[in-house]
Amino acid sequence: MKKLLRLFAAALVLTVGLWSTGCDKKEEKKAEFKSAQSGTLKLALDADPKTIDIQEQLSGGMLQFSHWAFDPLVRWSQDMTFEPRLATSWERIDDLTMRFKLRKGVKFHSGNPFTAKDVVFTVKRFRDSADFKGLFEPFEDPIIVDDFTIDFKTKKPYPLMLNMITYVFPLDSKFYSGKDDEGRSKDAVVKVGYSFAKNNVSGTGPFKLVEREHGVKVVMERFADYWDTNSPGNVQKLILTPIKSGATRLASLLSGDVDFIMPAEPQDFSRIKENPNVNLFTYTGGRIITVQMNQKRHEALRNKKVRQAIVYAVNNAGIEEKIMKGTATPAGQMSPKGYQGYKSSLTPRYDLEKAKQLMKEAGYADGFEASMIAPNNRYINDEKIAETFAAMLSKIGIKVNLKTMPKAQYWDEFDRQPADFQMIGWHSDTEDSGNFYEFLSMCPNKETGYGQYNSGNYCNKKVDQMTLAAQTETDSAKRVKMLQDIEQIMYDEAAYVPFHWQNHSYAARKGLNVAAIINTMNFPYIGDLVMK
Repeated sequence: MKKLLRLFAAALVLTVGLWSTGCDKKEEKKAEFKSAQSGTLKLALDADPKTIDIQEQLSGGMLQFSHWAFDPLVRWSQDMTFEPRLATSWERIDDLTMRFKLRKGVKFHSGNPFTAKDVVFTVKRFRDSADFKGLFEPFEDPIIVDDFTIDFKTKKPYPLMLNMITYVFPLDSKFYSGKDDEGRSKDAVVKVGYSFAKNNVSGTGPFKLVEREHGVKVVMERFADYWDTNSPGNVQKLILTPIKSGATRLASLLSGDVDFIMPAEPQDFSRIKENPNVNLFTYTGGRIITVQMNQKRHEALRNKKVRQAIVYAVNNAGIEEKIMKGTATPAGQMSPKGYQGYKSSLTPRYDLEKAKQLMKEAGYADGFEASMIAPNNRYINDEKIAETFAAMLSKIGIKVNLKTMPKAQYWDEFDRQPADFQMIGWHSDTEDSGNFYEFLSMCPNKETGYGQYNSGNYCNKKVDQMTLAAQTETDSAKRVKMLQDIEQIMYDEAAYVPFHWQNHSYAARKGLNVAAIINTMNFPYIGDLVMK
């Protein structure tokens, strides 16, 4: 049978991904994807990775790529427990120390062997990353016990040790050390401009990068020496094509040009469900979609009543119904239900008359003008949400000058903070409420990395103190109280504008076990994908 399939595939001269038709009349109406026979998965995303330096940017897209080209020490399973990967086991040594046993016989794509030295190199490099150093601020440098045993230590008792270890994707220390051909350090983490790590990669993951044309395609091939021989995955080649438009992504899937798309747009769900050749997959997500209000740029936004008015002017339920079409949950706070910081009383508060009254009380009855930036291909319906937000604020006299742009351009602009309103979505890196506050709510601090994505420049010292205290509080009841108090303060002060928690959605041709590889973090484990 395998020989027959190979002969059949060799005989085809159609472009990869076009529909093919069998000779048997019973098969004439069944669309068939050539990629299934070649072991090639053609994946369409809304955007390709901004960089291949996995420590340059902390984002969902980069973490997806990290799971394809690299392996973490530990990863989340679908039921939110921890699975061993490059670490085979772990044990608590004392209140500050956890010991990890590392997997032997693992090779990097370069051919270099994986050892504890690579783990230390990786964690130390986090210190140079503006995006990651805040996450790893509670950690000391790891201590090598032997080549395959390493101790992770924290400065204080830390309840989220394993959560954080899921972000340690060991880098090839030999590959990334020394100078490149231009005399620059290979281990440099550079946000804007050239670096060796932006253009070269050596991981331990299931796929090895063979070609990359940013904004056009990424081609990866199965790593012949991949350590996980028990993985059920049979994808031999991964071709990633960025397609900004949701409608175009779906058209590519339905025509057979691609096998798998993410995300699938809510307005297309019914069309996907009606097609017998494709499947729709959704998974509950915890990503909060928000707009931040820059209090440093615009005087009006320093006024709490103005910020409250803006929040009251936003019809969360209307956005969910008309734009998200039932695929998101309206939010009044950062923490989704199930997180320790979630507080049931903090609900969306749409009240247009209340919003107008607050604007009047704040001295802005006639409104004001403000600028806004938002991505147009990062979050589901992000551009439509931004446009709707601007329209809603016009009802209370605020004229919003909106500029949207592709994700590839957006994050550099976001970091510059050129606008009064800036959109951002965030899924907790640690699957814990504290991570929201560390990055989105704490006073921005370039030295520690806290507040790295707080473009609103909201700053409340009490929020900072409680967020840091929660990092070391091991009493669950006390920690819940701290986190809920933080949510209450931000709710009362209208620290940001919450829209909803976004669900994950995917569509794929029949024969792909997508349901087995997706999760609440939105990191599909493509290395484990089975193609039939």
